[in-house]
Parts: sequence; structure tokens; C-alpha cells
Amino acid sequence: METNYKELLTNLEALISGIDYDITILSNASALFNEYLENINWVGFYLYKDGKLILGPFQGKVACMVIPLNRGVCGYCATNKETIIVKNVHEFKGHIACDSASESEICVPIIVNNELYGLLDIDSPTQNRFNDKDKENLEKAIEIIKKHLNQNI
Repeated sequence: METNYKELLTNLEALISGIDYDITILSNASALFNEYLENINWVGFYLYKDGKLILGPFQGKVACMVIPLNRGVCGYCATNKETIIVKNVHEFKGHIACDSASESEICVPIIVNNELYGLLDIDSPTQNRFNDKDKENLEKAIEIIKKHLNQNI
């Protein structure tokens, strides 16, 4: 079944409108993504703080708590400030395996006022899970989230 991104984006906007706390926005956004996105085993946010990525709100198994900018798919996304789709994580040099079941991954950066705020990270237990449609719509989702971020925890 294909993800109904139009419905996801509409529901995301409605869910987070009027909320003044970033942690609350990101927590419910990760839960919403988890509901809508099929064939994933982890979805959540890493936030940029003190020159590294720290674990934020997520849905899934226990995750890496701190990721250096020069490590893994998340580090690549944060350093380059661009969305990355990895069709096979085992072929990505420096991949950090928090969940050994993960086979593919997409990371979308969150840039606020030209500064790295953090990123959305999604893993799948299937290779080649993510495509350009996912990229386009998840980037739209991040734009919705960014409109509501106050940078208040």
C-alpha cells in the first residue's frame, strides 16, 4: 500500500498547529510518521547540539544517543545539509547500525535560519525502501514542522 502523503501532511499541519514546544511537536510528528509510513522500523529526530547530533523524539528500538557529524548516514546528512537516501546501508561507509534489522535509510536535514537544527531519520528493514516521492514529501513535512518550531524545549 502506498503512503497517502497528502493525508499525512494535512494531519501533520493540524496536529502541530498552535503548539509552542519543539519537543512536543517532534514527539507527535515521529508518532504520526510511524503510523503512516509502512515498512519502517525506526523514525525519529536527531538534534544538533554542541557540535554533534543528539537523540531526540523517536519511535522504534533503543537508538544511538550521540552521533558525531563525521559518522554514519545521519552525520553525512547533517554535514552536507541535504537529504540522503541510502538504498543499502551495508554499502554506506561508516554506517552506524543501531538496529541490525535496518537495510535502508533516509535522512532529511532541518535547517532553521540557515543553521542546522537537526534531522529526520527513518530506517527500513527492506533495501531500496525509500524513493524520490518519499524524499519530496518528507521534505514537505519538514517544511511544515519548521514553520512551527520555536526552538523552545
